[in-house]
Amino acid sequence: MLCLVAVVATIWLGLSGQLGLYIHPRYFGFTLVMAVIGLGLVIAGFGLREKFETPKTGRAEAGLTVVGVVLLAVIGVATIVVPPTTLTSATASQREMNSGGVAAEADADEAAALIGTGDFESLTVKEWVSLLKQSSDPHFYADKTAQITGFVSPDANDPENVFYVARFVVTCCAVDATPIGVPVYLPDWQSTYEPDQWVQVTGRLAINPSARVTEPLAIDPVEILEVDQPDDPYVY
Repeated sequence: MLCLVAVVATIWLGLSGQLGLYIHPRYFGFTLVMAVIGLGLVIAGFGLREKFETPKTGRAEAGLTVVGVVLLAVIGVATIVVPPTTLTSATASQREMNSGGVAAEADADEAAALIGTGDFESLTVKEWVSLLKQSSDPHFYADKTAQITGFVSPDANDPENVFYVARFVVTCCAVDATPIGVPVYLPDWQSTYEPDQWVQVTGRLAINPSARVTEPLAIDPVEILEVDQPDDPYVY
């Protein structure tokens, strides 16, 4: 029964377009094919069980069966009714920001190619993080305006003045998701914005005024817009 709930939930997530909240898109096809095969095997297993199983008439066995069916029904309904959600700043606080998830050389090369066109606002948070890993020279960023979309994640060392505009990088599934982000220096930001709120931050990178953080540069924002969470909140 647990297998049945699992495969049906997986198929439903795939058909509803929400499987990406749990696994990398490259695994969609494989996961759905295996879920359909699993569904067929589970149904076949029920048929064989009914054919060869000796009937049980004891009240204890019947009671356990009823309890099991009810519990599985609750799990199944909860899986479908409770909407799947993306990872949040609470998860980000448990995993070190910018500790991974970026292939520095490849992503930096791609970012450099975009910078060469002068279209700085087309760079994603992943590409900005890659560039910041390559250089923290404020003069390099002096004439470059960043426009980054992500969720608000408080800085662990200076949450009163700094937050990250962040995303999660998913390599395989949500379990291995790594938070990445660019710090924004905005004293008393909590009076206007909340953790996990999605925003689009526009500004230029400058020396980080906060002495309590490890990031040497931060965005000096000129505009912060509240935006809806994108259909695909992760980056790959």
